[in-house]
Amino acid sequence: MKTISRREFNKKMSAGILGAMAVGSGIMPAKNYAEEKKSGKRPNFVFVCSDQHSAKYTGFAGHNFVQTPNMDRIAKRGVVFSSAYCGSPLCAPGRASMMTGMYPSDSNSFCNSTVMDNSYPSWGKRLRDSGYYCWAVGKQDLNPNIDLGFVEEDVEHGHATKPDITSLFRSPVGYRINEREGIDGSGRTTLHKDNIETAKAIQFLRNETKKMEKPWAVFVGLLEPHPAWTGLNKYFDYYLQKVEPYDVSIKELENLPLPYQIMRNFKRVSTPIPAEKIKRAMAAYFSMVSELDEYVGQIYKCLEETDQLDNTYFIYTSDHGESLGDHGMWLKNNLYECDLKIPLVISNPSLPTHKTVDTPVAHVDLVATLIELAGIKAPSELRGKSLIPLIEGKLDKDRFVYSESHSEGNPTGSFMIRKGDWKLIHFSYYSDYLFNLREDPGEKINRINDPGVKEIASELRAILKAQVDPEDVTARAFNLQGKMLENFRDKMNEDELFNLFKSRMGDGQARVIAKGLNKKNKK
Repeated sequence: MKTISRREFNKKMSAGILGAMAVGSGIMPAKNYAEEKKSGKRPNFVFVCSDQHSAKYTGFAGHNFVQTPNMDRIAKRGVVFSSAYCGSPLCAPGRASMMTGMYPSDSNSFCNSTVMDNSYPSWGKRLRDSGYYCWAVGKQDLNPNIDLGFVEEDVEHGHATKPDITSLFRSPVGYRINEREGIDGSGRTTLHKDNIETAKAIQFLRNETKKMEKPWAVFVGLLEPHPAWTGLNKYFDYYLQKVEPYDVSIKELENLPLPYQIMRNFKRVSTPIPAEKIKRAMAAYFSMVSELDEYVGQIYKCLEETDQLDNTYFIYTSDHGESLGDHGMWLKNNLYECDLKIPLVISNPSLPTHKTVDTPVAHVDLVATLIELAGIKAPSELRGKSLIPLIEGKLDKDRFVYSESHSEGNPTGSFMIRKGDWKLIHFSYYSDYLFNLREDPGEKINRINDPGVKEIASELRAILKAQVDPEDVTARAFNLQGKMLENFRDKMNEDELFNLFKSRMGDGQARVIAKGLNKKNKK
C-alpha cells in the first residue's frame, strides 16, 4: 500500500469535504441531468400524492415541531419547491389539474360532484402512449369511465360515484350538517388504510418493476391527513402537548371576504369551537402527517433497497392543503395559502441536492416536467411549464401561478393569480383581494384599494383575464352543477331526494329542498 504524507491526506480530505458540501448545497448534482438526457435511457417515476397536506406542516418547510424525518431526508436529497400551489383546493378538481397539466375548468371539473371529463389526457395516458408501463394504487379521484393510462390496483375514484351533493347548492348556499362535528380528533392503536396501499406499492416495486423491459411510472395515492382526524397514539399524545389554536381576531373575521363569511356559515364554524376540540383536531392532523411520513419513507427506502433509485424520479406532493383554523377557516375550499400551498419535492441523483426553488410553481407544471424528463415532445395546449429550467437555476420573471375554486359553500366563482410577492384573489361579482406575501405572509392586509399598488393589481387582473374569462367560467360551473341537480330531480321522487341529501344537509334542510324540487318536477 502506498503511504501518503499528512499534508497530502489533509488535502484529499478537504477536497472530499468540499465536494460533499457542494453536492449538499445544490451546487453540484451527483449526476448531470443534461448528460443523462443524452444517454437516451428513459427514467422511471414514482409519484406519491397525499390528501390535504398543507405545505407548512413539514420539517423541511421549517415547522418547529411537526415531525417528518423521511420527507426531510428526501428533501435534502432533492429539490424542494417552497411556493408550490394546487390547481384547486379540493380533491376532484385539484387532482384533475395535477394529472392533466390543465386548469380544472379546462376539464370541466369544478367541485367534488363534477369529476374531470375527457377533454385532455392524463399524464399516465401520455406516458403509456409513449411506451411506459403505468401502474396506480390508492386514491386518484378522477373519472373511471375514461382511459387514464394506468393499470389500476385498488384505485379509488370516489366522487365519480358518490358526489358531494352540497356542491350542487350554491345559489343560494345552504349548510353542511357534519362539517362542524368533524373538527375534533382522537388517538388510535391501529394503522391507517394507507399502510395497505403502501404495502401494495412496495410489493409492485420489489417484484414487478425490475422485470420490465420498458420504463415505468407508479402513482401512489395516500389518504392521510384527510379527515376523519385520528392519529396513532405514539404521535397523538406528543402533539396534544404541543398544539395551540390559531389566534384569529374579531377584526380579521369581520374583514374576511364576504364569500368566505358565507363559507364559514356553510361549514357551521362561525360559532366558536371549543379550544379542546381544536387542539384534538390539530394534534390528530399532525399525527396523521407523521404517520404519512412513515409510508412515504417506506416507498423511498424500497427504491434504495432494490437499486432502482438511480434511474427513478421520486415525487412527493399533496392534492391541496388544510386551513386548520387559520383565518377562522377549516378544511379546504378557500384560496388562502393554507389551502393552496402544497409540499412538492422531486428527487433523483441527476438533480441537485438540498436545493430550494422559491419561484412560485403549480401542479400544472408537473405534467410538462414529467413529459420533458420522459423525452416526450410537450403538447402546445399544456397550461404549465417544465420545472427543469428552474431546477437548473434559470430565472423566469414572467412565471405566475393560477388556481380556481367553485366548490360547496362558495357562493361564487373564485380565482387566484400569484406572481412574485403579489397575490390576487378575484371573486366573480364580489370585491377582489390583493396581498403582498413577503410583507404580509399571513394575508391579513388587503391592498386592493391602495393607490400605490394600483398597477400591480391591474397587471394581475390582466394575467387572469388572459388565462380565462372568470365570469364565463363561473357561469359554466353553476350551469353544470345545476344540470346535475336537475338530473337527480328528474329521476327521483321526494323521499329518494330526501335520502340523497340528508347525510350532508340534515333532515330539516333535506326535506324542505326535496319538497321544493319535487314540486318543480310535477309542473
